[in-house]
Amino acid sequence: MHPRCVVPSLAALALAACAQKPVPAPTSTTEGSPAPAVSGSPAAARAASLHELSARAIDGTEVPLSTYKGKVVLVVNVASQCGYTPQYEGLEKLYEKNKDRGFVILGFPSNEFGGQEPGTNAEIATFCRSKYGVAFPMFAKVETKGAGASPIYKLLTADHGEPKWNFHKYLVGKDGKVRAAYPSAVTPADEKLAQAIDAALAEK
Repeated sequence: MHPRCVVPSLAALALAACAQKPVPAPTSTTEGSPAPAVSGSPAAARAASLHELSARAIDGTEVPLSTYKGKVVLVVNVASQCGYTPQYEGLEKLYEKNKDRGFVILGFPSNEFGGQEPGTNAEIATFCRSKYGVAFPMFAKVETKGAGASPIYKLLTADHGEPKWNFHKYLVGKDGKVRAAYPSAVTPADEKLAQAIDAALAEK
């Protein structure tokens, strides 16, 4: 705000002088400190690579996704009560087949489609292990679309569209950039998916 003008006796002249003095625009919230960028503003730009982000694992620990730098990643939004839930078995087989080649699957539970993932993170983890023997990394529940989408899904969907249902798949290259997306009906055993994974693994 403009400093208060003191008007002793020549009220009109002093008031006029105050009116002519420019008021600087505020540039910081505290003296000497720049104003923070607001999420969603141009200053808070979307990440350019998956490796710039982090996510909360299903056990609550924070995982920097730079952990997967140099690996080919398949990101899947999963659910425990979906018609596609048996894909967990195929996903685990795909992971076991290719993990030693530098391939990993990241599972992100979501309750957005048909309310088919209502459980807690602990319940989801128990279900995946006991029912399908899932050993690939699982993460805490997220939103995958709309204004509330997690930063990870904002990155994944920017050029490849939002998931239409559970078990939508995004293939990410060794550099953290999205290579392709596959709808729920594309199974983990699909030949086109296998070829795309092989091609991504062959990249330097």
